[in-house]
Amino acid sequence: MISKELARKIRYIEIFTNKVVNDVLAGEYHSVFKGRGIEFDEVREYTPGDDVRAIDWNVTARAGRPYVKRFVEERELTVIFLVDLSGSGAFGSRERLKNEVAAEVCALLAFSAIKNNDKVGLVIFTDAIELYIPPKKGASHVLRLIRDVLGFKPRRTGTDIAAALDYLGRVTHRRAVVFLVSDLLAEGFEKRLRIAAKRHDLIAVSITDPRERELPDVGLIDLEDPETGERVVIDAGSPAVRRQYERLGREREARARDLLRAAGVDHIAVTTGRDYVKNLMLFFRARERRQ
Repeated sequence: MISKELARKIRYIEIFTNKVVNDVLAGEYHSVFKGRGIEFDEVREYTPGDDVRAIDWNVTARAGRPYVKRFVEERELTVIFLVDLSGSGAFGSRERLKNEVAAEVCALLAFSAIKNNDKVGLVIFTDAIELYIPPKKGASHVLRLIRDVLGFKPRRTGTDIAAALDYLGRVTHRRAVVFLVSDLLAEGFEKRLRIAAKRHDLIAVSITDPRERELPDVGLIDLEDPETGERVVIDAGSPAVRRQYERLGREREARARDLLRAAGVDHIAVTTGRDYVKNLMLFFRARERRQ
């Protein structure tokens, strides 16, 4: 059983994302994420207008009349969501927490995937692998994934992106489209990121909150690290403190962007309280121009 509040959130996401996918994203997704190419489908009898280069001469010789090979586009993809549900995701200074925004972004991309008959899977991680759901097709499967991202209660609070990428390599042997959904507040995953980017079509979706790069002028405030429990009191009434906090936040974001760029990983930056659909559209169109 799930709570009424969780059911309400899931229903909202289902309605919202279906509308956006149908009106905006489905065509963009299809044009950007290609299948594995052209695959053989069948041999059929030649009809006038068929390309003579497609004639199957072995079958033609046996049958005594011309036959051609028929090929179809193999579009089916496997899409994996690698979702960070560490303690820092349970934060938000706007209408929704970072984890809730992450669930909405995953839903948009997942519904786009199943509309194209792709399979969708999920890995939830903290500093351990918390949940793995193998890829499957269908809207009911996607709704289960959304429920798990929204309602899952992790056992741990830390973040280990390297371990999550390593686990991905063990459970996903064929090339997949992988969305790493995280605030990227971790270190030491550069090597695993490069390896995963070579094996898969890897896209990082960074989820941040405005309060992680700027402080309000409210005097003394008590801050707690949600992953380690470490606490510190700072004077947010001081302009110098606020400037330093902002500088550190922007440097942290710049390091993450540089790391992703160096590994050849595409990046979608999402901020709580802002229109992330626009960011997804910009990503799709920029990527399509590169193809």
